Amino acid sequence: MAWLWWVGGAALLGLLEIISLDLVIIMFAGGALGGAVVAGLGGPVWLQIVVACVVSALLLFTLRPWLLRHLRSRVPLAETNVAAHVGRQAVVVETVTELSGLVKLSGEVWSARVEEDAPSLPSGAEVRVVRIDGATAVVRGEAADHGTGATGTPATA
Repeated sequence: MAWLWWVGGAALLGLLEIISLDLVIIMFAGGALGGAVVAGLGGPVWLQIVVACVVSALLLFTLRPWLLRHLRSRVPLAETNVAAHVGRQAVVVETVTELSGLVKLSGEVWSARVEEDAPSLPSGAEVRVVRIDGATAVVRGEAADHGTGATGTPATA
């Protein structure tokens, strides 16, 4: 009857994986299934736990990296939240210096600054976001961009 507890635990972990989608919890579910097999064969509880731990570790350190590489090669990583702003255009609302300034980025006003030793940018100038530093957009003028995006690849409209 102990194997049912292991299978139930594996099912619960599988459901939790659906929420997290990080391919970690499912590896523990696989370990629980390993424990279920040992329990079904009549193995002692300590052996069930050891097998569950070993199978989980093997899956976590062998299968998960392979699955992640395979998944990332088929599905492009979509940047979200702050990372999605890097490379975007913005308009200076208040002069941007090395210390302060404001830009309008994606319809929102952000605090901004230019990189060290970069010239100040006047109000109305078009800029490109180089990186996000905390809650501050680090920008550079479009003229200094020379037609390339933040990654050095040609910019597209």
